[in-house]
Amino acid sequence: MKFIGIDLGWSSGASGLCCLNWENNQLQFIECDRQQSLNDILTWIDTKISPTSAAIIAVDAPTIIANPRECAKPMINSPTNTSGATTQAAIPPSPFAQKTVEFGLSLESRGFVHAPTIEAQKLGRYQIEVFPHPATINLFKLDRILKYKKGKLAERQLELMKLCQYIRDILPTLEPSLNLANIPKQNPPSSAFICGSNLPEIPTSIATLKALEDKLDALLCAYIGAHWWYWGIERNLVLGDRTTGYIVIPQLR
Repeated sequence: MKFIGIDLGWSSGASGLCCLNWENNQLQFIECDRQQSLNDILTWIDTKISPTSAAIIAVDAPTIIANPRECAKPMINSPTNTSGATTQAAIPPSPFAQKTVEFGLSLESRGFVHAPTIEAQKLGRYQIEVFPHPATINLFKLDRILKYKKGKLAERQLELMKLCQYIRDILPTLEPSLNLANIPKQNPPSSAFICGSNLPEIPTSIATLKALEDKLDALLCAYIGAHWWYWGIERNLVLGDRTTGYIVIPQLR
């Protein structure tokens, strides 16, 4: 069983991609990448998953838009939510909404059915929508989101390094566990990734920071997909439904 995470880029931005594999009762890291166009993303997926292989593709973007994610807004953007984890509406016919819906349909044509409900650990070809911010809060027991997406470069650097630390220290201890011990170092430094006991080099520009951010978000998406497959509803929340749109979020540990 493979788990693909897609941090789908807004408008013309690049998308972060990650592939994990379930092997020997553990998640094994396969690859992280970035691609620009939908065709390139789909080609990358096709190289990782054969037409008959079982997999979950977890996408950080609304691939179902009935009423711009209103299904999730009342629960994530409620007055009682002080974590900072809020959704962004993709209102048709914006280019991003067209892109995300088209992407979901392309996955369906490859046999990846939407899975707002799932039988835990049953092999199949699924796709789900995920949201890394609330996932990090629950998985890492945080009070607020890590603000590595906005702000001054120095502030974003610090927050992104915190995220790296949490991924390295906590995901290998959870169930399912993620094996990060055999990830090779990558060059140039802008493509650096978590490697054994080491952390990536701190990005020194907005461009290199964004490249690492996209890959880390994709890794989180892939892990959320694995967590959904492994536990199902026992340790996950589903906000919304197949008709109006939905988001899968790991529950508080």
